[in-house]
Formats: sequence, structure tokens, C-alpha cells
Amino acid sequence: MTAYIIRRLLLLPLILFGVTLIIFSFTEILGPEKMISAYVNPNVFDKLSNEDIDRLIEKYGLNDPMWTRYFKWLGGVLKGELGWSVTAKQPVADAIKERIPYTIELALYAFIPVISVGIWLGVTAAVNRDKFIDHFIRIFAIVGWSLPDFVFGLIVLMIFYSVLGWFPPGTLSDWADSIVKSDSFHKITHLLTIDALLNGRLDVFWDALRHLIGPILTISWLWWAYLLRITRSSMLEVLGKEYVRTARAKGVPEKEVIHKHAKKNAMIPVVTVAGAMVIGLLAGTVIVEVIFNRVGMGRFTAQAATQLDYAAILGSTLFYSTLLVIGNLIIDILYAILDPRIRLG
Repeated sequence: MTAYIIRRLLLLPLILFGVTLIIFSFTEILGPEKMISAYVNPNVFDKLSNEDIDRLIEKYGLNDPMWTRYFKWLGGVLKGELGWSVTAKQPVADAIKERIPYTIELALYAFIPVISVGIWLGVTAAVNRDKFIDHFIRIFAIVGWSLPDFVFGLIVLMIFYSVLGWFPPGTLSDWADSIVKSDSFHKITHLLTIDALLNGRLDVFWDALRHLIGPILTISWLWWAYLLRITRSSMLEVLGKEYVRTARAKGVPEKEVIHKHAKKNAMIPVVTVAGAMVIGLLAGTVIVEVIFNRVGMGRFTAQAATQLDYAAILGSTLFYSTLLVIGNLIIDILYAILDPRIRLG
């Protein structure tokens, strides 16, 4: 497996090179006049004359052949220069850097309940096949999977904020936001809840957590519905295998049969789903961030797309693609750890 990991790591630059080439090729459908917006502050761009625009196009080589422009852009990417974002009104690299912590924080808090509860529900349903609890969990899954995320998000917002006033939208309340932006608040990890604890501000921690619960509940319900269905199907298949029946015939305790013999082997397809889920969470849950008015990569990308923010779209897509490539490598390695029968070498 070590040789396999080394080979995949050596292939990463080549794969990412192909990804950047595909991403950049999309810009060919844009004219030089549109692409110049990636290099110029929009406040200045609006005041430019046609002669100024032509001069800038010549300066940045936007009339050059694609390969020349591609390697120039790739050189900027390697230096961390991704252009100017019209949406964020700042360099794309800075915009992504500012928004990543908010998305990571949401992903971290959502990951544990989604994975633990989703797998537990799936295993419980499989072990109690055709019993009341199995039917109840399956109905729960059907309702959750059939309900669009924006609908469920609005329901959560209506019940827990409009009616009960518990979990407000946004990232922080105004009073907490002013504390976080003050000089006395030290941003160590840039994750609001963790930095609040490190600064000894339990009030800010609780406020940040209250703003996270609504999005987490929305994400969790949808992924629970999907993950438990995958887990249940996989567990039912494994529970019918010969080695499980043999273990039971030998008098092995049922808990040991379930958790030691069946559950581990049933996790292979679950790892695929869980890995894709983590990548999706880190990439940003667009609908959830928009509904709950949260700052994050998903909302930023959605705004960039609606405003045809060329530089921001390129930078965000590159960020997502890198996550996807690295995430798939981790999933492949987890396959071999969970099932020694898989030989990645």
C-alpha cells in the first residue's frame, strides 16, 4: 500500500495540471474585454475608456495564444495570485482565505453527527429488519431524501428562528461580531467557536454555536437519510454472508457478530459516500449557506456565478478540484484499511 500511496502522490501534480488546463480552457468562450475584469478593480474599470481597455489587454497579453496565457495564469496560481474578485471586491486568494474557516467550521460540526448518527441508524435498521423500528427509520429516510434541502432549510429557519427564536441565521449577532472584530479578540485558528474559547469568551462561543445549529440540522437530516439507506443495504448484504452465519452457529455473541464481523465489512460503500460528503461540506454547501446567510465558500461561489465573476469562478473551481483529488486519494487508502482483501499495490 505504501508504494500505491507514493505513486498517487507523484501523480497528483499531473492530475492537478490537467484540472487547471480544463478549467482555464473554459475562459476561451469569453472575450478579452470580459477577462480584463480579473486584473482590474471594478471601481477603476468602470471609468476606463476603450483605449485604456485596449492598452490593458495588450499589457496582460489577453490577445496572446491560449497556451501562452495559460502558463502565465498558472505561474500566477503557483504564486497565489488568482486575480481580482468583482463579487468580494478583493483579490480572489484573499476572498477564499477569509471564507475557508467558516466553511471548515460548519463542516467539522456537521461531520460528527452526520457520520455517527447516519451509520447508527443504518445498522439499527438492518439488525431489526422488517420490525417497527426498521419501518420507522425507512420512513424517516424517505421523507428526508424526498425533501429538497432549500425547503427543509426554510422549515428549520421558520420553526427555530421565526417561531421559537432559538437559532438565528447569519454567522454572529451584531454584538458578538463587534467583539470578534475588535483588537482585543485574538484570531488564532480563525474558527469562531474555537477562538472564542481560546479568548475566554463563552458568550461569543455560544452565540457562534447558536448560528451553526440551524445549518447543521439541515445538512444532517439530508445526509442521514442518504447515509442510513446505504448503510442498511450494505449491512443486510453482509449479514447474509456465509461467515456471519458460521459465526452465529459457533455461538459468537450477537453484538460481536454485528460489530466485529459484519459492520466493518459493510463500511466499504459507506466510506465512499462519507468521503464524498466530507468533500462536499468542505467545498461549501451552497443552498444552506445562502438560506442561512452564512459567509462561506458555497455562498461566495454562488454569488460569483450569478455575477459572472470570471476570476472568482476560476479560483473557486480550482480550490474544489484540489479538494476532490486529495479526497479521492484518502478514500482509496481507507478502502485498504477497512478491508485487507483490497490490495492497492
